[in-house]
Amino acid sequence: MEFKKLVKCYESLEATTKKLEKRDIVAKFIKECPTELLSTVVTLLEGRIFPAWMETELGVAENIMFKALARVTGLNEHAIKNETKKAGDIGTAAESILKKKKQRTLTAKVLTVENVYKNLEKIPTLTGTGSTGQKISLIAELVSNATPEEGRYLVRLILEVMRIGVGEGIIRNALAVAYEIEPDLIDQAYSIRNDYGEVAQLIRSGGKRALEKVELEVGRPLKPMLAQKVETAQEGLDEMKGKAAFQYKYDGMRVQIHKSGNKILVFTRRLDNITKQFPELVESAKKFIKADKTIVEGEAVGISPHTRKPQPFQKLSQRIKRKYGIEEMQKQIPVEMNLFDIMYLNGKNLLNTPYVERWKKLESILEETRDFHLAENLVTTDAKKADGFYKKSLSLGHEGLMIKNLDAKYMPGSRVKYMYKLKIERETLDLVIIGAIWGEGRRAKWLGSYFLGARDPDTGNFVELGKVATGLTDEDLENLTKLVKPLVESEHIKDVKIKPKLVVEIAFDEIQKSTKYASGYALRFPRVKRIRDDKGPDDADDLERVAKLYEEQKKAKK
Repeated sequence: MEFKKLVKCYESLEATTKKLEKRDIVAKFIKECPTELLSTVVTLLEGRIFPAWMETELGVAENIMFKALARVTGLNEHAIKNETKKAGDIGTAAESILKKKKQRTLTAKVLTVENVYKNLEKIPTLTGTGSTGQKISLIAELVSNATPEEGRYLVRLILEVMRIGVGEGIIRNALAVAYEIEPDLIDQAYSIRNDYGEVAQLIRSGGKRALEKVELEVGRPLKPMLAQKVETAQEGLDEMKGKAAFQYKYDGMRVQIHKSGNKILVFTRRLDNITKQFPELVESAKKFIKADKTIVEGEAVGISPHTRKPQPFQKLSQRIKRKYGIEEMQKQIPVEMNLFDIMYLNGKNLLNTPYVERWKKLESILEETRDFHLAENLVTTDAKKADGFYKKSLSLGHEGLMIKNLDAKYMPGSRVKYMYKLKIERETLDLVIIGAIWGEGRRAKWLGSYFLGARDPDTGNFVELGKVATGLTDEDLENLTKLVKPLVESEHIKDVKIKPKLVVEIAFDEIQKSTKYASGYALRFPRVKRIRDDKGPDDADDLERVAKLYEEQKKAKK
């Protein structure tokens, strides 16, 4: 397939803000796509090179792109950077630069989706001395063969800033329309496989029946089931209509452990592979999980090496992205694993098995130790006993309780009505930093306030909810500035546009309706609680959750 066909689809999508039009454009393109390219094309329509579950990343920064464009056009990098600032988007700048170039080379080839993808697949495999130059060469080869319009989207695709307003919701709905299948069934399959390209192939080959037969795979992470919030243990029991399982709510890192023989893989809730960073979890899983093939879930909590008291998540997060000095970090911040669920055991999918039976199976395969054990658990119908259990959890330094329906199945990726969290603090939002403003006075060297965005689940875009500066010390601002600087897309005087990658947990007093921000909402007195190293932009809270919290707030006032 010629790459220009995909580019025309990108242009049509960028030209409309209407979600239904976007859905129909994608649906038509998917239906006309050759079967052998369907998986790749669906992934590229999402603005991804690799599926969500894969740890492979392209890892191309803007400075590499500037060098590649300079090589192709003969302009210096400074001129390309200025063009990007003027355009506000490197893709548009690339298109403009390529138009000014007098002619394409005589040896220019017609770009195809196949050769574009083939070049891009090579990039993550390049490491070590000389790898940057090789990456530049691969990108330059593609750009030199591109028309200006192809250049715009090629550059954006490589940097993962597509600006076409297509997210998971649009892809799901387009597949539903194209093949007349219920969106919920597509959602279910995607939550297990985490690859819309694969889901599209399944639908093309076997329709609804193929989706219903989608199975778990040890080694491929699935999206975790999410909880709603209650204010009291009694409210939780009322929601469960009787008996429930109460478990400590730990302030740690939610992980999935996949075991196949002696091979262990550890994934975060955002599907990141952190096996190398937590060797003690690998060794414990090998020794103490008495099953050949299984997928279990739990919360890893950082503890003090001296007192064994739980440490806040922010302390543990130092280990998540650490690539070097792992043994030393292991000594400084050891972890305690608290297992609470099992989704797969020796060839059997347990997602539709009631929770009480899943818990028994988890108990049966686990040899508990001081640092690798079941979560503290209480099954009761008595709210007073639950309240006592809650107070004990808090006294030990934990966040509160989880409340689970004993008869419920496991719903990957869903915020269900049969699992609740009970904690002292008011509800918070996990939002993405999408912009910033340089500080003034002594804070002039740092980005002083940050614009927050909630995810639109259909388009994948992030819409503004307001800005935050409260709760940030000078040290916080310095650290945040360091994290955000590599994500800067453009600057205008003091305003900075940020690539939506960094997730922060935000506390607030109230959600208000607002015409000022694109989301339609604004946060009153927002405060940064912590950086969510365990979450990516796809895990950030979406507009549906903001709207739900707003409605709950209105009811509470009444």
